[in-house]
Amino acid sequence: MPTPDRTSLAEIVDAGRGILESGGPSKLTMQAVAERVGVRAPSLYKRVRDRDALLELVAGATADALADRLEASDGSLAALAHEYRAFARRHPEGFRLMFAVDGAAAAMARASAPVLRATRELVGQDAALDAARLVTAWATGFVNMELSGSFRFDGDLDRAFDYGLEKLSAGLRAR
Repeated sequence: MPTPDRTSLAEIVDAGRGILESGGPSKLTMQAVAERVGVRAPSLYKRVRDRDALLELVAGATADALADRLEASDGSLAALAHEYRAFARRHPEGFRLMFAVDGAAAAMARASAPVLRATRELVGQDAALDAARLVTAWATGFVNMELSGSFRFDGDLDRAFDYGLEKLSAGLRAR
C-alpha cells in the first residue's frame, strides 16, 4: 500500500512564497520548505524536481496572485498602476522574482492582460502593446527604485507616483 501524501504542491508553493518574503531568495531552499510543510526534504522531490523548479513555481504563483489583483480592479490604468505598486510593496521578493525567472511567462501574460485592455482603450489596438510596455516599464522602474530605497531626496513618493501616472496617462491620451 502506498504511503499517503503528507503535503500538496499548493502547500509547498505557499510555504515557498512565505519563506521568500521573510528571508529573501537565499533562504528559499528545499530544506526550508520541507521544514515549513512538515516533511523531510526528500519528500518534496515527489512534487518538485529541484530548487529551480521551486523558484519557477513560486514566481508563477506570485504572478498569478498579481493577475488576480489586477483583474479585480476597475480596469482603469490608474487602478491597475496602484494595484501593481501595492502588490509589489506587499510582496517585494516575489515581485522581484517574477521578473527573474523564465518559468513565470504564462502567469505574467495573464497579469499583462488587464494592462493591455486599459491601454487599448486609451490608444487603440495598434499601439496598445507599445503603450502597455511603456506603462509597465515606468511602473516597474518606479517600484524597484522605491523598494531598493533609491529615491534619495525628500518628498512624497505617493504624490510622485500619482504625478508620473497622471503625466503618462495624459501623454497616451494625447497621442
